[in-house]
Amino acid sequence: MELSGNTVLITGGTSGIGLAMAEYFLRAKNEVIICGRRDGRLHAIQRRAPAIHVKTCDVSKEADRKNLVEWATTKFPALNILVNNAGIQRDIDFTNGIAEYYAGENEIAINLEAPIVLSGMLIPHLKGKEGAAIINVTSGLGFVPAARVPIYSATKAAMHAFSMVLRYQLAKTGIKVYEVVPPVVDTELNPEGRAKRPGFTIDLKPKELVEGIMEGLKAERAEVGFGATEGHLRASREELNKSFEMMNGRW
Repeated sequence: MELSGNTVLITGGTSGIGLAMAEYFLRAKNEVIICGRRDGRLHAIQRRAPAIHVKTCDVSKEADRKNLVEWATTKFPALNILVNNAGIQRDIDFTNGIAEYYAGENEIAINLEAPIVLSGMLIPHLKGKEGAAIINVTSGLGFVPAARVPIYSATKAAMHAFSMVLRYQLAKTGIKVYEVVPPVVDTELNPEGRAKRPGFTIDLKPKELVEGIMEGLKAERAEVGFGATEGHLRASREELNKSFEMMNGRW
C-alpha cells in the first residue's frame, strides 16, 4: 500500500488510534481529514496541526453520515482512502437482563452500522481512484471476545467478517480492503469499564501501534495485527478457545 500522496478520511480521529493515524498520514505527505463528535477537540487539533481538515460528525446518525460523505467528496474530490476507526466500548452484564444495554450509547450503530454504511456510500466515489482503499480498524476482541464487553466484541467480530466479504466483492474494482486488528491500547476507550478493574494497566501507546501497523500495510498484508493479535490471525479455533477461557477466567 502506498502511504503517501493520498487523501485520507479517518472517522473517530480526535483521539487514540484515529488521531495517531492522522498524524502519521500527515507526516507521510497525505491530505488528511478527520471527523468526530467533539467540536472543541477537533478545532484544538486543527489549531495544533493546521494542515488537518476537520468535520464534526456523529457517525451513528444517518443525516450526519450523508452530510459527511457529500462534504468530503465535494471538498476533496481526490479522496481515495477511508479509515473506519470510530468506535465505543461498554461493559454490559446480561445476567441483569436488558436494562444495561439500553442505558448507554448504541455500540452496534457506531461500531458496525456506521462503517458498513460509510463504506457503501463511498465505494462509488472510490472506484477508479488510484490507491483506493478502505481500512477497517477492528480488535483482537473480534477473535477472542471478552465477556465484560459483549456487544463491542460482537461488533468487532462482525467487522472482521464484513472486511473479508467486502474484500472479496471489491477484488475487481481496484479498491483494496485492509483490516487492522489492534490489541488493547492506551486510549480513551471505555474509561468507566477500565476503572472498574484494579491494577489494569496498558503499556502500548497509539503511536507505537500505528508505526507497527503501517509497516504491515506497506507490505500489502490484508489483515494486520500487532503483538498478541498477530497470533490471533494465525491461531486455530482450539487455540482461540483456550485464549478465550484464559482471558475470561476472571469474569
